[in-house]
Amino acid sequence: MTQMLPESWLPAVGGELDQPYFKELTEFVEKERANGPVYPPRDQVFAALEATPFDQVKVLVLGQDPYHGAGQGHGLCFSVRPGVKTPPSLRNIYKEMKEELGLPVPDNGYLMPWAQQGVLLLNAVLTVREAEPNSHKGKGWEKFTDAVIRAVSERPDPVVFVLWGAYAQKKIPLIDAERHVIVKGAHPSPLSAKKFFGSRPFTQINEAVAAQGHEPIDWRIPDLG
Repeated sequence: MTQMLPESWLPAVGGELDQPYFKELTEFVEKERANGPVYPPRDQVFAALEATPFDQVKVLVLGQDPYHGAGQGHGLCFSVRPGVKTPPSLRNIYKEMKEELGLPVPDNGYLMPWAQQGVLLLNAVLTVREAEPNSHKGKGWEKFTDAVIRAVSERPDPVVFVLWGAYAQKKIPLIDAERHVIVKGAHPSPLSAKKFFGSRPFTQINEAVAAQGHEPIDWRIPDLG
């Protein structure tokens, strides 16, 4: 896994790869792959960091762990590859986007256009066993992604951190809240979507991004149909 950490992130978190926990984590994930399907594929584990270089992060959205269905997880939180059915949490994000911004609901769940504008779509855990959510929790990924969150927080340039749900909000101590903006809300999963709807996260994010001197995010996802 070492050589796949994108170059722009090496000065920020490259040191983590030499830590004993990361070596153990790598061995664990390789054993898991030898025993059955693990998502995302090896070459997409760091896809979020690949899509959004360190110095271009404007917004950090934190998810929990990758989708665990065949062909779903591809390394960006809440996102699925083209041709894969849009999962329930993302459907709810789109619903809120439509209500709040009047944007059409796209025919796909591929969030790469957000990532390419500086929205880091980071999961706290970067791999998962097929059909077993949270199966790679507590194996070391959290230490690595905490280091990513801390590194973004320590950058001189301010960022908007989007923390949906109690799990994501546990990461608040890693963030310098005096310099950055934290947008909190309920998780968009069907279990808590009632509280998520009407929270107007996209407006909050873009107002903060603009106030930080950056170009706001264009939230439209083009149809791939």
